[in-house]
Amino acid sequence: MRVLLAEDEREMSNALTTILKHNNYSVDAVYDGQDAYDYLQSEIYDAVILDIMMPKMDGLTVLKKIRAEGNAVPILLLTAKSEIDDKVTGLDLGADDYLTKPFAMKELLARVRALTRRTGDVTDSILKFGDLSLNRSTYQLSCQNESIRLTSKEFQMLEMLMANPGQVISPDLFMDKIWGYDTETELNVVWVYISYLRKKFTGLHSTVQIKATRNVGYSLVAEEKK
Repeated sequence: MRVLLAEDEREMSNALTTILKHNNYSVDAVYDGQDAYDYLQSEIYDAVILDIMMPKMDGLTVLKKIRAEGNAVPILLLTAKSEIDDKVTGLDLGADDYLTKPFAMKELLARVRALTRRTGDVTDSILKFGDLSLNRSTYQLSCQNESIRLTSKEFQMLEMLMANPGQVISPDLFMDKIWGYDTETELNVVWVYISYLRKKFTGLHSTVQIKATRNVGYSLVAEEKK
């Protein structure tokens, strides 16, 4: 699970990062709202821990902007404020949960677990892109009247691509999400599985292609049938 932590208090951020990593989360830590917004524009996360009071851009503004752009990543707001109005404002803007400082680390971890479980519960079982359909329950990839079952790694890579249409996904992000941030597997394994998926697309006679953006990553494109 990959988490973005946006907290401007360095000691608090370091403590939270250590605990999250100890509980097998991959963590990106930022210290102001503008960086939080920028990271959410370019990366994919399973959850966000977002402090309200931050420099450059406050957490509520970050929340409002990304929700307006259609980003549905689960967000847990952190704040020193305890007024009901602040909680209501955050929830109305699209936050999934709210935690007031000071808090117990066990409670924070429990809330993050709840957020990520909730995301899985509401996920559609069928992903579609172009003429392809991916069944999350059976790992079946279908195109028109043909279908093929993907291996676990093939499925996970294609799921990331189809769940984030138009977004370029870096090899490093594939590694973090699928093989784990502390894996000893070589980075070129990503290219190998991209090659496997391309062959599967060809076998299904799909018009969808995996586009490689040099030094950036991979994305899906759907070509018009001639």
